Amino acid sequence: MRVLIADDEKSFSAVLADLVRACGHDVVSVVHSGLDAIRAYRQHKPDVVLMDFAMARLNGLTACRNILSEDPDGCILFLSGVSEREELTPQYSGALAVLQKPISRVRLEEVLRDAASRRQTNLNGRKPYASVESGS
Repeated sequence: MRVLIADDEKSFSAVLADLVRACGHDVVSVVHSGLDAIRAYRQHKPDVVLMDFAMARLNGLTACRNILSEDPDGCILFLSGVSEREELTPQYSGALAVLQKPISRVRLEEVLRDAASRRQTNLNGRKPYASVESGS
């Protein structure tokens, strides 16, 4: 899968990019703001976006909603150190899931596999996305 990473913590995003590659996926771009995430999404049309919820220059929630308004089939997974916020729920944000930081390789592989499966199902027109549970 083609993955876009959007996180304002540069060291974390570099480690995450290495982790995504180690899981066998391509990283199309790593950006550090919500505004840059929207621009990179338009440019690369990734299969999945791993996006930090709290970023400068447009937060993840606003960027998520903007991307999904342009591409309702977009697949966005939030990254966050905080789990108990209503804005993070898939029902509120439109994101597929919330991944708690720090994220393990096993959890990342599991969620990317699930996202790939859901995206393929959605593209085949069988059914729309359903939210997945957040967790570690």
